[in-house]
Amino acid sequence: MSAAKSGAKPLDLGLRNAYDELFMDDQGRAENRLPKIYNIPLTEIDDFPEHPYQVRMDEDMTQLVESIKERGVITPVTLRKKEDGRYEMVSGHRRKKACELAGLDTVKAEVKEMSRDEAIILMVESNYQRSTILPSEKAKAYKMRLDAMKRQAGRPKKENGVPVGPNSLSGKSRELLAAESPDSNTQIQRFIRLNELSPGLVNMVDEGKIAMRPAVELSYLSEQEQSDLLEAISYQDATPSLAQAIKMRQFSKEGKLSEEVIESIMCEEKPNQREKISFRADRLRQYIPSDIPPKKTEEYVLSALEFYQRHREKQKEDRSGAR
Repeated sequence: MSAAKSGAKPLDLGLRNAYDELFMDDQGRAENRLPKIYNIPLTEIDDFPEHPYQVRMDEDMTQLVESIKERGVITPVTLRKKEDGRYEMVSGHRRKKACELAGLDTVKAEVKEMSRDEAIILMVESNYQRSTILPSEKAKAYKMRLDAMKRQAGRPKKENGVPVGPNSLSGKSRELLAAESPDSNTQIQRFIRLNELSPGLVNMVDEGKIAMRPAVELSYLSEQEQSDLLEAISYQDATPSLAQAIKMRQFSKEGKLSEEVIESIMCEEKPNQREKISFRADRLRQYIPSDIPPKKTEEYVLSALEFYQRHREKQKEDRSGAR
């Protein structure tokens, strides 16, 4: 009677390999332990759930597609077998996409037996050497890996907090993560804090408009406070400094961070705003009427800026009235 008819479970792949090796010579055992590479149909491969890294259609992707067209996939992707019989991508999302763009139907792959948590850890590790990793990508990746490591180590104690500072990675899982990753303990925890930012603010971090330290402070603001801050940033056309972000966090902690307080803080003069501002005359003259003499240029520019400021204030009043 077959195993399928008898209801018996098929032998685990790892146990089967160990059993087979009992009847092999040394050379056979060595060959048996080499990675097995398969050509897996792209249609049978699913992306890793909540994969934190973007697959960008950039110049690197164009070069990868051309390389695959000429030489094929040099480094196989890594897959895990799912319970439904399909495959799940662990490492190689860019190579899979490049194969699709190159018109291939299959991709060279190593299929590994691993748990979801083991797959998360391998997925994050395999992307450490990417040429470009956005802060938001690191934020998601570090959190996914840390959560997976904690589950493997056992449920953490309630008092095992995660503050930002020199002792932020006091737990064993966090110590291991810091030892195996390219970032320091404190920097890893800063990245993880970015997961508490609203999409609008985290996008500004990715774009380099908000630095890491201010972003960490802003991550402690409530959802509504972050929304009010985004509106203030748009209105002021400026982002908060570290000192301003710290002040906002303190007001938020005290329950006093209103929309008006945010605007007041954002209007404060920053040290780098005290520098003298100068413009090239030829760039300004195209916006100044010819009948305005050079000595009246400053007065004209200030009047124009005052008019623009009143216009923005009116726009803000109109938005407030529409709420």
